[in-house]
Amino acid sequence: MKVLLVHSPGPRRVEEIPLDLPPGSTLAEALEASGVTLAIDAPVGIWGRKQGRDAVLREGDRIEVYRVLRVDPKVARRERFAGQGSRGAGLFSKKRPGAKAGY
Repeated sequence: MKVLLVHSPGPRRVEEIPLDLPPGSTLAEALEASGVTLAIDAPVGIWGRKQGRDAVLREGDRIEVYRVLRVDPKVARRERFAGQGSRGAGLFSKKRPGAKAGY
């Protein structure tokens, strides 16, 4: 059975590793066969859906190994917005002359 393991060792880098496994293999067996050293708690999924390591694979599955987020995206956006200021940033920063507020 052929599957594809995809992981990103760093920002803007993606590695694809084709694997040939026996039928009925699990996600944990595929990770072990790939030879990629991963953190034990690294989240994994199949076709974009998070799965446990005991999930059974099927022919043509795409195994994805996700990196853990260092910063919550919502917090990062709030910090960026606070640094820019509320007047010069955002959806309503450019108004037409004489337009109503918010347009």
